[in-house]
Amino acid sequence: MKKLFIFPLLICLILPGCGTETNDMNEESTPAAQNTTIKGWGYRPMTDARPEFTAEQIQDMEKNNCIYMGAPDNGLYLTFDEGYENGYTGQILDVLKEKNVPAAFFITGPYLKSETALVRRMVEEGHIVGNHTNTHPSLPTITDDAALKEELAALDREFYALFEKPMRYLRPPKGEYNSRTLQLTKALGYTNVFWSFAYKDWDTKDQKGAQYAFDKVMSGLHGGAVILLHAVSCDNAAALGSIIDAAREKGFAFRSLDAYVSGN
Repeated sequence: MKKLFIFPLLICLILPGCGTETNDMNEESTPAAQNTTIKGWGYRPMTDARPEFTAEQIQDMEKNNCIYMGAPDNGLYLTFDEGYENGYTGQILDVLKEKNVPAAFFITGPYLKSETALVRRMVEEGHIVGNHTNTHPSLPTITDDAALKEELAALDREFYALFEKPMRYLRPPKGEYNSRTLQLTKALGYTNVFWSFAYKDWDTKDQKGAQYAFDKVMSGLHGGAVILLHAVSCDNAAALGSIIDAAREKGFAFRSLDAYVSGN
């Protein structure tokens, strides 16, 4: 679940002349490049404003109907990545239920097998459960289309067998993608979900306390924010209730990804 790639990319987006918009023409024009190019997700944070993305990123997202940031209104979209269980997801679900907040949980194959009861609770309490792939590979590294499809289908089949629901949302592991993976997964019926806020919360050996998590999330809130948090973080679990209350006090409203897609 680690997303260490974000921070080098953030530096590249902040500093001019990093060449973050130079690959699009070649990637679109040569099938081989579509198979091998790896793009990492990141953004330029702005003070008291929505973050900025490159023209290439926006083109990729809009062309393939991806989710990365909502309209500049009061909506917030809360998402969690679940690669393994660290004992905090139940607490997170308790808070979401108490506060009546919808969320999306992106799970892997091993998580579904080992934490079926928690996934069942997510479903029964009205949350979205999305596909984070069966084994958590970087999707662009799977150059065979059939193998990439099976990486998603293997988890989807298991989920459907348990809950009679298909998985409709996909979070690419590590936020890595290219034109081919976006096009192929869109054709399979998935909506790719990226994010417009995240922070280094996944390192369980580097937790800094609930106040730190609260301050980080609140400092990054913006209209239409798609918030990525990791459920393995004790800081996130401890701060979640306060984050929800403070965000609402600021006039924000938590919405489901379904509302994002429907435009409501």
